[in-house]
Amino acid sequence: MTAAPSTSLSRRGFLAGAGALGALATTALLAGCSTGTAISKDPDELVLWYWNRSLDPKFLKQAAGGISGHEPKRLRPDLIGGASYDTKFRTALAGNAFIPDVLMVNSNCWLYFPDEDLFTDFDDHGGAAKKDEYYDWKLALGRTPSGRQCFWPVDTGPTGFFYRQDVLAKAGLPTDPDEVSDAIATWDGFRSFGAKIRKGAGAATVITATQLFNQYIFASPTRYFDRDDRPVFEQDDSSVRQAWENAVACIRSGLTGNLQSGTDQNAGWVSGRVAGQIEGAWWTQVIHDTAPDAAGKWRIARQPERPGNSGGSFLAVPKTSKDPAAAAAFAQWITSPEVQSHTYNDVQLFPSTPASFSNGLMKNPGNYFGDQDPLGFFNASATDVPVTYISNSERFIGAFATEITNVESGKDPERAWQDAVDQTNRVLEKRGVRA
Repeated sequence: MTAAPSTSLSRRGFLAGAGALGALATTALLAGCSTGTAISKDPDELVLWYWNRSLDPKFLKQAAGGISGHEPKRLRPDLIGGASYDTKFRTALAGNAFIPDVLMVNSNCWLYFPDEDLFTDFDDHGGAAKKDEYYDWKLALGRTPSGRQCFWPVDTGPTGFFYRQDVLAKAGLPTDPDEVSDAIATWDGFRSFGAKIRKGAGAATVITATQLFNQYIFASPTRYFDRDDRPVFEQDDSSVRQAWENAVACIRSGLTGNLQSGTDQNAGWVSGRVAGQIEGAWWTQVIHDTAPDAAGKWRIARQPERPGNSGGSFLAVPKTSKDPAAAAAFAQWITSPEVQSHTYNDVQLFPSTPASFSNGLMKNPGNYFGDQDPLGFFNASATDVPVTYISNSERFIGAFATEITNVESGKDPERAWQDAVDQTNRVLEKRGVRA
């Protein structure tokens, strides 16, 4: 194993910091060696790890019969359930044993950037020639700081403002998506609009200040660190500081509901005590399942300033894969525009390929949003998501979310900001991130 650069963590440090591992992982790391045992002893069987609804079962079954262009290689899809998915993979990676040949990775793929040498670069297996097929901002989220495309785009989460038009009507506000988009085109306009919702309908605009804070950052070209991994969050003009000030102003204007539990949040949307939410395209299915009786009441408007990306996943091929070329070929095939169109119809994964929207295969998801087409809305939004950089060091910045929650519960905003900055800096200094 090559030595890790001074600005990143070693494999051992990464795995320990990314999640709690059991004795198996610790022992394997201390031993420093492994047999590299494969999950399947069949040399032609490539094992995929995925979670429910992360890929289309119809196409997984097809790949199980053979990976096109790489026969007799075929796929064995292993469904890994529960919250242990990441821990299970990190344990395998730490022990260098029972590692899948290809796997799904969630939107937190940047946690693996310090150990990019353990993953295959898709550009070495045809990826470079296919990059124009995908949204540039989605590709960038899966590209390591050194420029290696270790994580291949699957689904995406371009964002918008979901709202209940009946609540807006009760407040005497416009309800047409274009009119709402115009009214909230700026964050000042959003706060003014939300204050009228509170006054006229007695409802919050969004569930929590934390969610609002995060969505502001998700839509920003810069985040907590610059591309040299230098912290920039303390700067007065940083997106983090702006997101903080906006969240505080929204709290003071009565826009946030301070509904911290999932049960309370669901009840708020169902009852109309919360008028809306800024969230990714996948939320169309979530709100449909959460509040099925509210069909026809929900619409989607553009969020203030620009859309961001919330969620979405990737495929990765560990270096230990039996056949990295075949595994990469499978990943590129199952995320091709035509396959992604069918996958949207089957399991509602929003595509990472613009061409998926122009081939005539994707079907309108129904009339839950009345006469509005959420597919067309998010297709347009996806073109405006900015390219951004997520540093691996973002896993050390949880204090900001904690402190904005404290502000919503009554803590002084300036005291909370300073506490978040101080705590974050202490953690970064301990980790050797700051000079």
